[in-house]
Amino acid sequence: MTQTFPTGLPTFDAGGITATIEKAFAAAGLTTQTGFMHDLTETIRRALSSPLPEPGHAARQSSRLIDAFAREVGPQADAPALPGTAPATRETATPGEFITRQFRNHAGARAYKLYVPRSAPGEPMPLIVMLHGCTQSPDDFAAGTQMNALAEQHRFIVAYPEQAANANGSKCWNWFRAEDQIRDSGEPSIIAGITREIAATHAVDPRRIFVAGLSAGASMAVILGETYPELYAGVGAHSGLPYGAAHDMPSAFAAMAGSGTGMPDLAGLTGSAITPRKKATRFVPTIVFHGDADHTVGQRNGASIVQQAADALSTHDDEVAATAVAEGGVAPRGRSYTRTRYSDAHGMPRVESWVVHGAGHAWAGGNARGSYTDATGPDAGAEMVRFFLAQPQAGSA
Repeated sequence: MTQTFPTGLPTFDAGGITATIEKAFAAAGLTTQTGFMHDLTETIRRALSSPLPEPGHAARQSSRLIDAFAREVGPQADAPALPGTAPATRETATPGEFITRQFRNHAGARAYKLYVPRSAPGEPMPLIVMLHGCTQSPDDFAAGTQMNALAEQHRFIVAYPEQAANANGSKCWNWFRAEDQIRDSGEPSIIAGITREIAATHAVDPRRIFVAGLSAGASMAVILGETYPELYAGVGAHSGLPYGAAHDMPSAFAAMAGSGTGMPDLAGLTGSAITPRKKATRFVPTIVFHGDADHTVGQRNGASIVQQAADALSTHDDEVAATAVAEGGVAPRGRSYTRTRYSDAHGMPRVESWVVHGAGHAWAGGNARGSYTDATGPDAGAEMVRFFLAQPQAGSA
């Protein structure tokens, strides 16, 4: 059962909370005595024993467990307005326009930041929706991924929805909650609504709208690809989990550790237009990055995202089984990797997997100005943009 932590409490029973979490792990079949789960439990215990940060305190921890403990709060109808543009960094100082906006629908409200390049052409442009990881912000994620600079280079719009602290205490997207894995419900409906609002108010090519993310954001990007396949022409998942990996917090921890069993049938939940299944049902071109030394979200999860997408490709329009071709390489700054491409019957790569050897839970090829980046890896941002814009259903620029 998911534990609720109301906001505004001056004190709480850290020992009791930790004991409850340990019981939840045990119910999920997880031991907290050794290995990853022992380290995770100790991290939670230390976090609960420490004073909570003051409001507005920047959550730029050095811990590798950025998604390990999400202090989920109760349902919120609305999120408060968030502050305006943060002080300029190298990313936010790029020549285009980087503005803060608000979106609201039946599921709640979220702020988002929008980058429109100065070199914007008169014709409709692609749109890439970027979903940050836990504890991150749009400015932080933009700086780390360098996506705004790529937008100037390739002429596309970038949107950065921001998770609200009153929706998740660690600002994680709630990918593990059953109600947030369904079309027209919860956070998927909010992010899809932001996407449609931008497409309606800017020169966006509806054939070239994509969604990508890191960690919890990657997991939500995968959910959006499954629940809104007519909206998103491609998915980019960095260090995330597959669709249907969990249905509550204990099962989320199990999935992150690589021992998840998937979620139950969610048919009948309010707003469900698609019956979620453990196996993805609709094909969307997908590119996946994952470090094979990731101790926060096990690399098995990245492989599962790839398998879901490859299976969906094999059944898409009566395609034959996707053809996989693997090749190794070394990034300019030192990390080796294995890239595997899954092509359709026409030889077009439609699913792509990058396993970054020796890498942990961080954006490959990212800039150190943002949190949770690994500059020594291949440039995940540039490769995702290349993959997205090369997809045949995306049309021509």
